[in-house]
Amino acid sequence: MLRVARRWTAALLFASALVAPALAQEKVLRIAMTAADIPRTHGQPDQGFEGNRFTGIPMYDSLTQWDLSKADAPSVLIPGLATEWAVDPADPKKWIFKLRPGVKFHDGSAFDAEAVVWNVRKVLDRDAPHFDPSQVGVTASRMPTLRSARAIDPLTVELTTSEPDSFLPYNLTNLFMASPAHWQKLYDAVPADVTDPKERAKRAWAEFAANPSGTGPFKGVRLVPRERFEMVKNPDYWDERRRPKIDRVVLLPMPEANARTAAILGGQVDWIEAPAPDAIPAMQARGFVLYQNPQPHVWPWQFSFLEGSPWRDIRVRHAANLCIDREELKQLLGGLMGVPKGTVPPGHPWWGNPSFDIRFDLAEARRLMKEAGYSEAKPLKVKVLTSASGSGQMQPVLMNEWLQQALKACWFDVALEVIEWNALFTTWREGANHPNARGANAINVTFAAMDPFFAMVRFVTKGAFPPNSNNWGFFNTEEMEELVRAARTSFDAAARDAALARLHKRIVEEAPFLWVAHDVGPRMLSPKIKNVVQPRSWFIDIAPMDLAG
Repeated sequence: MLRVARRWTAALLFASALVAPALAQEKVLRIAMTAADIPRTHGQPDQGFEGNRFTGIPMYDSLTQWDLSKADAPSVLIPGLATEWAVDPADPKKWIFKLRPGVKFHDGSAFDAEAVVWNVRKVLDRDAPHFDPSQVGVTASRMPTLRSARAIDPLTVELTTSEPDSFLPYNLTNLFMASPAHWQKLYDAVPADVTDPKERAKRAWAEFAANPSGTGPFKGVRLVPRERFEMVKNPDYWDERRRPKIDRVVLLPMPEANARTAAILGGQVDWIEAPAPDAIPAMQARGFVLYQNPQPHVWPWQFSFLEGSPWRDIRVRHAANLCIDREELKQLLGGLMGVPKGTVPPGHPWWGNPSFDIRFDLAEARRLMKEAGYSEAKPLKVKVLTSASGSGQMQPVLMNEWLQQALKACWFDVALEVIEWNALFTTWREGANHPNARGANAINVTFAAMDPFFAMVRFVTKGAFPPNSNNWGFFNTEEMEELVRAARTSFDAAARDAALARLHKRIVEEAPFLWVAHDVGPRMLSPKIKNVVQPRSWFIDIAPMDLAG
């Protein structure tokens, strides 16, 4: 306890240096993130979905968005900047989106169909003057079939996909709308002696990040990389229900759990992500409030299927899933996790009743390992890449060290390599065969499971092989391709759910992951923060919240 107290004291001094006193006349909300840096602010955040949560959703809108207003039901897709959408009955590769009238960007320019076309081109059209390579990886991999956009009239836009894709409306929650007029103004202001168009565009985007313009409920006003980002309320936001009551939001990167704990106990912040489990009683004793809710979220190891990987043997994959006592891990985490049976839980429309039961069965795990040729005298060496913190990573070092010990019982000799979160996230898109994988045959990156593409498709198809998307381990079979095709081309919801249930069943049976936990999104908040809704989502909406005096 003395060492923990000392760490909190040191971390508190560090946090104090980061956080300036709040202005008394303002309602200021200060948030300590798990990220080591401020997520990008130009409209396509990095730092995983923590970026979407804190610099995406507050400042920007997408055509479709998640309903974050309920704590007692799963988040569902709702209209955002689009009021309605439908696939073209004459061509299932075309979608028609009707846009919301009267919406303005923060700089005062109008949102319209041409703005949608511009935002699609910023990440898909290399010939566009405003194309930004830095935004491609965190966007195109999340909407892999989108190919182009065309304005039909000021409030109607046509989106074209490479193949019929019923998942597109879900994918579009990740394409945030930045202001074309504001970007152009910044581009025109680049000094005339910078003549290379690509360099001019790069500088314009850098200026845009420092002075962003979206359509969201908050406006970005101050960026200090690796230190802080500040947003102020947008009193003219188009959705009256989400017009902010909080005047200013301050985001602070604090990747170390003890630093976050010290910051909230010392009054330096009002909200911390992923509190250290052993510090929760002390925080609650001081009146802070723990929020949690089951999330569509998976905390896994994702296996490599490259030639020579030991995970190519299904007996080894099944053994790993049977070797760990997840209830013990849950106790270690103070109860702040869900015990998985797959990517989605039993009872979910996509469950599918797999024949492989994910459970703790040490005897069966050892039998499978013996059958695969391993024993205490001949352990299986595996290497896993993880991070020290990050979006949805929960308590990655603690959890991976627990796994390292637990898997010894089944003769796994686990080597862990811890790298910075954003580097890990980049490696996830580069693939197991990339030099940055450092010879690892498994990677620990958590993932959202709220829509079909994020939950399943991006991990089992050839089209999702790196660098296109997140099939890091190059797992694929023709059966998976057929199952995905059936789901992707089902525009009827019931038929699509049935197809996705068949897909999930086979994924669990093939076990391309070690399913370790489902997150519950724990965060500790000051009791002065009111109107908090912790949804069953990776995300949370700051806009409706308020601060007591």
